[in-house]
Amino acid sequence: MRRLGRWLGRTVLALIVLILLLLAPVGYNELACRGTMLADDYQPIVTDSAWQRAESRTLLTYPEWHIVHAYDDYAAVIRTGDPHEFGYIRAIRGYWAALCPLTEMSARHGGFDGTTKQTIYTIGVSFTLEMALKAAYEETVGRVTTWLRGDARADLDDLSARQATDYAAFLQQTPWYRWDFRADKAALAGPEGVRNTERRVALGIEYGVKAAYADLIAKAVAGIGHDQLRLRMVVRGDVPALNGVEPVETRDDLTVIETPRYRELTHLLAQMAGQGVDFVEIAGNDDIMLTATGPRGGDHGALFSFDRQGYGDARYLIAMKVTDLAGWLRGHAGAGLTLEHIHDY
Repeated sequence: MRRLGRWLGRTVLALIVLILLLLAPVGYNELACRGTMLADDYQPIVTDSAWQRAESRTLLTYPEWHIVHAYDDYAAVIRTGDPHEFGYIRAIRGYWAALCPLTEMSARHGGFDGTTKQTIYTIGVSFTLEMALKAAYEETVGRVTTWLRGDARADLDDLSARQATDYAAFLQQTPWYRWDFRADKAALAGPEGVRNTERRVALGIEYGVKAAYADLIAKAVAGIGHDQLRLRMVVRGDVPALNGVEPVETRDDLTVIETPRYRELTHLLAQMAGQGVDFVEIAGNDDIMLTATGPRGGDHGALFSFDRQGYGDARYLIAMKVTDLAGWLRGHAGAGLTLEHIHDY
């Protein structure tokens, strides 16, 4: 009984230490990343509150996209390499390091509201735990089985790389919990061998856990309803006939249009800017943030930047006025940058 008590005590202590480590970045962000609140005197052109969104959300949508990008980086690494070559700790550090300047800047755009903060901290802690567990496994058992396998990749190495690539592409427009993890798990059946067997077991457990968790999240989302999938913006110039773009009304030389949100919006904004349209207001706001990729070591007036894994370049988080967006989109290639994503609200 005494020995059992000691082990129980050690287990509880280990859990407490783990929880404190996971919550440490949250505490740091709360204490060290406070910005100065400023009043926003911008008067929206679209005054209907149903089409207005908090301006700070253009900054605070990035953390979730950081996770999307991390899965894309992971897929890029394992297309030719092995999972232990991915920098899991770098991915974790990037999430929390980017959140600090975003939190500080959000104070100048309406602040970091409690609901958004809870969501960002929850997904951040979950992402940290997932990456840490994968790092611990891939740097030990996973690395050993790649050594036993030799230089030639196993069948399930290639299959898991294709699955990771498809999953990363899926996340660009669709919530992660809609992915069919059970189909991925079923596809792991295949040839025997040390590496294939290890991949089948490890990935089978991972996909099974994610499938069960995805079911819970899907039910929770169904209970509270989905976020609005369209937004309204004000533009200047002739609006081209593009799929999903609907003119709503004209006011002198300005046109109010309705468009899809998320990844589709990025493509539409780039197309419209290329056809001479200028943006005046988006979702009732006059500021917006985008991410772009380009050579490492640049500045580009970025709020934050860091190196991407698997690509050999860097990602830049750039904030600007909505009225400057079209000009930036028309000239970014000359600056050596590639548009990645425009963060709506």
